Amino acid sequence: MRLVLLDLDGTLLAGAGSEQLFILHLLRNGLIGIGQIRATAAFLLRHARRYGPDVWKKDKAYLTGLEVRRLTAIAEDFVQGSLLGRIRPVMHERMAAHREAGDTLALLTGSIEIIARPLARALGIPHLRATVCAVARGHFSSAPPLRHPYGPEKLALARDLADETGLPLTEAAAYADSIHDLPLLEAVARPVVVHPGPGLARAARRRGWEVLAG
Repeated sequence: MRLVLLDLDGTLLAGAGSEQLFILHLLRNGLIGIGQIRATAAFLLRHARRYGPDVWKKDKAYLTGLEVRRLTAIAEDFVQGSLLGRIRPVMHERMAAHREAGDTLALLTGSIEIIARPLARALGIPHLRATVCAVARGHFSSAPPLRHPYGPEKLALARDLADETGLPLTEAAAYADSIHDLPLLEAVARPVVVHPGPGLARAARRRGWEVLAG
């Protein structure tokens, strides 16, 4: 029995990222307006020096002013209608095989928690670490996220999941698609690269890691 860490965008989910699709959904439904656009631009200007090229990933200000309770319900419907059908068939097969082996699944993603939580629940994934956005008085704020599983923080949260489950990270499996997940993949016993970009594909070949192309 081992811990199995699953990335979402590009790994479980094929095609466009979950947040990209969610932003389009919010735009189509008139929930992102000039206030959110201004907040997003202001975040980029304010935090560019702090985060450098990663500032785009840290910017969740497109949610500014939206009510948490309402958006949580909208996100649940969005996951059911727009995301579950995009899960890679090969990953459905892998998750089933891991369950059969008695492994413990965990979703570890930089996507926002209001998307990741209902998706994890629908897929029967019991453990979750996702991006936690800042909230003020029941509404999302433009502040940086309180938790963002990306780069070194993603590895730290993987260790946290290992502690939570009592399953060593050094014996875990991890599925990921991005070169930014390299520290995590190097920390586990069974790294699996899923439909990788060029950088991670080269790293996987050099290390002899399994690569899933489907």
